[in-house]
Amino acid sequence: MVDVVAGVIRDARGRVLLTRRTEGRDFAGRWEFPGGKRKRGESPEAALVRELREELGIEAAPGPHLISVPQEYPDKRLRLDVREVAEWEGTPRGREQQAMVWVPLEKLARYTMPPADVPVVAALQQADRYLVTPTPDDDDGHWLGALDASLAAGASRVQFRAPGLPPARWKSLASSVAKRCRRAGAQVLLNADVELARLLGVGVHLTSSQLMALEARPLAADLPVGASCHDLQELRKAEALGCDFAVLGTLKPTPSHPGNAGIGWDGFSRLREQVSLPIYAIGGLGPGDMDDARQHGAQGIAAIRGLWADAVAA
Repeated sequence: MVDVVAGVIRDARGRVLLTRRTEGRDFAGRWEFPGGKRKRGESPEAALVRELREELGIEAAPGPHLISVPQEYPDKRLRLDVREVAEWEGTPRGREQQAMVWVPLEKLARYTMPPADVPVVAALQQADRYLVTPTPDDDDGHWLGALDASLAAGASRVQFRAPGLPPARWKSLASSVAKRCRRAGAQVLLNADVELARLLGVGVHLTSSQLMALEARPLAADLPVGASCHDLQELRKAEALGCDFAVLGTLKPTPSHPGNAGIGWDGFSRLREQVSLPIYAIGGLGPGDMDDARQHGAQGIAAIRGLWADAVAA
């Protein structure tokens, strides 16, 4: 495993610095977050300071950890450890003749990058918590109130999942969920229902069986598509289909999967490194697992009980 460090450097306008890989290197011509290999015995922070000095001629102060992405390539395995750069002095310049560009945060995904850098963009742009709704009881008003409380608590990406509801009630609740999420500025995806998602102008979350049966992305690029995955074959299909993210698990034993020990963080990491897309970990997780998730390359966590306001209050 090759350890690589990179920094997220922002200017006064909030733009992020990317550098272009030079000829003769792997992925020549692609854009990446500046940094380089960590030397034996060197801390990630010290390595980042040294690399940014050598590569850009600046003196940087490493800030919080953002994400560590394990990634497998044909000839090597690497772990990309990414830190925010809290502050820096000097004028960045390409000391190795590499091109540089300052990019607005919302435009980062337009730049072609090596596989390990793609999840870093998602970590900067997208929600680190993916709320999966519990099935409503007989009181839709109470359930919608709990959704409002979850949105107020910060949920910004929501999957409406309610297996077993009669079609009319499903459509009515889906419409209410979409309206509430829009009002709160949150993104919503409907579980499995592609046609209703198109009608409401929201995203869709594909089941694993649905994912494997599709031959093309089911929604336009401006509507999010997620997918539930349990193994490498499903993850690679989600990537090939152009899904915006996947959910992988289960990580830990849960009441809904009795007898299933889960894949654990090592198992998650080993699958994560073989594809290049944002992946949420799911299964017995809550907000307290966020650091472990980001250390193993996850976009964050997906959960029902761990993120639903009623459950958190209980």
